Amino acid sequence: MRRRANRVFPIAAGFLLLAGGAAGQDMFGEKKYGEYYEEDKQWAEQEEVTPPAYPNEQTLIEFDVGPAARNRHYIDAATLNVGKDGVIRYVIVIKTSGGATNVTYEGIRCDAMTRKAYAFGRGDMTWGNARVSSWQPIVRGSYQAVLFREYFCPGDIPILKGEEGVDALKRGGHPDAK
Repeated sequence: MRRRANRVFPIAAGFLLLAGGAAGQDMFGEKKYGEYYEEDKQWAEQEEVTPPAYPNEQTLIEFDVGPAARNRHYIDAATLNVGKDGVIRYVIVIKTSGGATNVTYEGIRCDAMTRKAYAFGRGDMTWGNARVSSWQPIVRGSYQAVLFREYFCPGDIPILKGEEGVDALKRGGHPDAK
């Protein structure tokens, strides 16, 4: 029995040394293997967001909000872009059946499913700053929810360029929308 223990002990000790070395490799600085090596970056909005030129009738693309909508909704293709901060910004024009027109410059964040109004159009074709300038959750059934789901954030993944959004609007929906 003693002979057997003499043979097993060096083998067991060797495995322990190997296991100890492997356990040491599980650490990278203060992080364990499998944890993110880069710190989660805090999102920051672009500092200067100024409204684009007032919309032009020739660059408006109508999109369908659903059968319950009484208004007609348009995105100004010339203003649709994706900022360096990942925000999809656009001018929306809403025409009511009574003849009124509402113009808003706004943005959507796909990662947070939020929206923000930057400016509102005035009757003299100038912009006025939005009263509420904070990010708000996108409300189900709103036109922003339709833009989020069908055109700008299909499968919760943001479009990469404004042209991709314009193409989705012209097609009646993004090809990756479910």
